Amino acid sequence: MSPIELQVQTLPDSPGVYQYYDKEGKILYVGKAKNLKKRVSSYFNKVHDVKRTNVLVRKIVTIKHIVVPTETDALLLENNLIKKLQPRYNILLKDDKTYPWICVKNERFPKVFVTRNMVKDGSEYFGPYTSFRTVHTLMDLIKELYPLRTCSYDLSKSNIDAGKFKVCLEYHIGNCKGPCEGFVSESYYMEQVQAIKSILKGNFKESLKSFKIHMQELAEELKFEEAQRIKDKIKVLENYQSKSTILNPKITNIDVFSIISDEVVAYVNFLQISHGAIVRSHTMELKKKMDETDQELLELAIIEIRERFNLTAKEIIVPFEVDLGEHIRITVPKLGDKKQILDLSERNAKFYRLDQLKQIKIVDPERHTNRIMSQMMKDLRLQVEPRHIECFDNSNIQGTNPVAACVVFRDGKPFKKDYRHFNIKTVEGPNDFASMEEVVYRRYKRMLDEGQSLPQLIVIDGGKGQLSSALKSIDDLGLRGKVAIIGIAKRLEEIFYPGDSVPLYLDKKSESLKVIQHIRNEAHRFGITFHRNKRSSSALNSELETIPGVGEKTMVTLLSHFKTLKKIKTATLEELKPVIGLARAKKIVDFYSK
Repeated sequence: MSPIELQVQTLPDSPGVYQYYDKEGKILYVGKAKNLKKRVSSYFNKVHDVKRTNVLVRKIVTIKHIVVPTETDALLLENNLIKKLQPRYNILLKDDKTYPWICVKNERFPKVFVTRNMVKDGSEYFGPYTSFRTVHTLMDLIKELYPLRTCSYDLSKSNIDAGKFKVCLEYHIGNCKGPCEGFVSESYYMEQVQAIKSILKGNFKESLKSFKIHMQELAEELKFEEAQRIKDKIKVLENYQSKSTILNPKITNIDVFSIISDEVVAYVNFLQISHGAIVRSHTMELKKKMDETDQELLELAIIEIRERFNLTAKEIIVPFEVDLGEHIRITVPKLGDKKQILDLSERNAKFYRLDQLKQIKIVDPERHTNRIMSQMMKDLRLQVEPRHIECFDNSNIQGTNPVAACVVFRDGKPFKKDYRHFNIKTVEGPNDFASMEEVVYRRYKRMLDEGQSLPQLIVIDGGKGQLSSALKSIDDLGLRGKVAIIGIAKRLEEIFYPGDSVPLYLDKKSESLKVIQHIRNEAHRFGITFHRNKRSSSALNSELETIPGVGEKTMVTLLSHFKTLKKIKTATLEELKPVIGLARAKKIVDFYSK
């Protein structure tokens, strides 16, 4: 597998922006994708009709990507990166137009309008918007439900009191309440502005009530076309998520750092925010030499990245406090826009780590296995790596056909030829504890008698009760201390150890827990399948046994020929006669024709 194929194969199935680089590290192309893996793969799995695209593909050596929450965010980020990086193979943006914003002007009796230019005068900007239909819908709805002024007058109190202005045509046609002549109070006007801000932030709860009341009033006045227009606009807004993670005018000239680490490696992601947009993303891998803390590693990475990229931002966003000197402002956000951008950085660090692990798994599967085994030994507090794991699960429904299953994993993967089923022999009725004791004893008594190698870890599907029952058999066989044994309870994924009343809780995303869950689920699946087959066979035999004159030999003959009970029931006398003879065939036909 070539290096470029490896990079493509390990891309995530998430929205984001991809960047192509040549052998000299120069940017070739920036693109957006709803699904990064599918989109990038499409470049390499066919010959393109456009020669320019084929030339581009031949030059690609490195693929980088930035993961974002939505396709809209990918579109916005692509727009910014193209302008910033000016890749050779992108269509040049001839003008400097950007996506529109909705501005709530910082003035007395504020105006609300669409703009492409952001002016730092204290005004509030919402967006940006990639859909012009959404912008027009918003503005039309605002204009219809909250009539605001559109003029550029200086509506200071003194000017209004002096009567300097007269209402214009907008007032006479109902598009403005006339604040220029004092026809509406400032407090009432600002209540409408606050309602508009709520809409623009995506908080429609209170406003939707007003919209629906207004729609109902129009309907009662038999203005059905106008009511339908309001309904259509409400539907658009309900399906619209106005807030963008990628761009926010309040976040400017800031560097964002996050860290994800395991026992061996840490990954630090960096996002550079300039003029309210992400202009650079980079992830650094740090191999641990000693038992460094995340704080120590993050501080080291921040210093290295700031020097490498010549960063001069006076504020950085981080997940926890770090010490970088007095000249840098440290922000640890808990809520709001800065927390969202920090979360995005952490997502990119996690995806980068997953990419690296996938590549290791493909290129060096032995190293991948060794890493997981080493991690499991530490997480589960074992003396040796659990290269051979066995898991037991009981299956019975309403006490019928009790069975058990034992599945085997070697090097963290299913080893199906060693799977075993057990019919419960010594236990009457639905007794999970006694059944577990029986099958564990039978399994390891036989392995000892045959001189087979024992597992390094035994997993019991169940809590303390099932674990205690299994331990009785382990003790009877003299294996206590020679084989590690744990129980896993389904509800909270609690891991129990012999003699310890306090369970262990592994990180829900840890690979150790995933292996334990996999083997537990596999044991459950294997046991249920066996139990279902046994119940079906039992039910089938029971029904045939009720037919007078049909014995075990006849049942076997019928099932061998017809395969299912349904086919036996619907078989004709002519079909049954050559299989079991005329006399028995008549008995079966008579039985099912009653």
